[in-house]
Amino acid sequence: MARSSTSGGAAAARGSSAGSPTASVRAVHELFVAGEIDASSLDSTPLRRVVVDSWRRSLARGVDPDRGGAQWCEPAPSIADMRAAHPLASALPVIRRLLVEDARSSGVMVAITAADGTLLWVEGDDKARRRAESMNFVPGADWSERGAGTNAPGTALALDAEVQIRGSEHFSRLVQRWNCTAVPVHDPATRALIGAIDLTGGNQVASPQTLALVRATVVAVENHLALLRLTEPQRPVPTGTPRLTVLGSDRPRWVAGDARIALTGRHADILVLLSRHPEGLSADHLALLLDDKDLDVVTIRAEMSRLRKVVGSESIESRPYRLTTHITSDLDEVFDALSRGDVASALDQYTGPLLTQSASPAIARLRTELATTLRAAVMATGDLALLRRWLDLPEGRDDRDGWRALHDGAAEPVIRAQAHGHLVGLDFELG
Repeated sequence: MARSSTSGGAAAARGSSAGSPTASVRAVHELFVAGEIDASSLDSTPLRRVVVDSWRRSLARGVDPDRGGAQWCEPAPSIADMRAAHPLASALPVIRRLLVEDARSSGVMVAITAADGTLLWVEGDDKARRRAESMNFVPGADWSERGAGTNAPGTALALDAEVQIRGSEHFSRLVQRWNCTAVPVHDPATRALIGAIDLTGGNQVASPQTLALVRATVVAVENHLALLRLTEPQRPVPTGTPRLTVLGSDRPRWVAGDARIALTGRHADILVLLSRHPEGLSADHLALLLDDKDLDVVTIRAEMSRLRKVVGSESIESRPYRLTTHITSDLDEVFDALSRGDVASALDQYTGPLLTQSASPAIARLRTELATTLRAAVMATGDLALLRRWLDLPEGRDDRDGWRALHDGAAEPVIRAQAHGHLVGLDFELG
């Protein structure tokens, strides 16, 4: 919670802009992560909108600004397999010719990520690469925005848009010595997001010329992939029921046959809403469900056009927008289990909250409905084993009534002691 000095902190941050822009941004960052200014007060600072929104998401996801830039997301031995299976592997000669060769002696690194933010390749200047190891900027590390906070490749993937992040605009302090420019890469046939290409280095990296260079490289890479697609044997159309995965901390995915497609946040929102409204949604209604202030019909039509390229034009009908293909989802499986009264199965399927990164009011309502219904069902069973499983989830950690029920109902002294200790901790935290 921000302290009462919020307005004063924001004013101090604005006042510091009389010095360098870097010093001004650094001052805002220190005040923000210390709780001296809250998320709403960032609007009155010199920060760019893309940075303001990313810092808010980073804070909401619990990214530690004092932690290294990222954490491992895969065991190191699996990186070779990930590289071999990734579509950008075939485009490495193009990327090396256009970017890496000139970066080797210029203090610049070229990073290539998967769609989920995993660093697959980091090449370029050897000295820069050794320096970057201190912030875990190495193959196999998770540089998604949810894993590392504000950074060019992670934020570019989160927004599905090209991004430049300069110095102190990074959320993690260890990364603030660097500048970076990243552009997302798409499958040329489906337009599905498949990764990002990033340049990381000194001040020269955060320039319009660098952005133009990375953008041109991505165009060349996508053209290369399109040419490969034309010369490859035709693959069979995916069969089976498509599956939508939207619960928990993993990136939302659309799985159809052998294709596993990482979805943007907006596309995941739309697919969830369409799955919950089989009767269909007009463009106006869908815009309102996604954002009750800023979306218009033109934006919705553009998003739906891109979504059709990802999941197949035959899967979505317009006027109204509705799914024409039966799909399964982990969300529906939890609701279905609850409808059957099978609370244990519902807990098995519930891997975490629904689309935690979504700002859609309709998704937020559905997220709350799901968690509340599951909690109530667990409490109604009176089964302490199910209750303990609920309390082990992130939503259950602060559930005082649940911990009280566990304390009062447990026969084992150790479990009662654990519940008592947790209750004391909650009361201490709440004052």
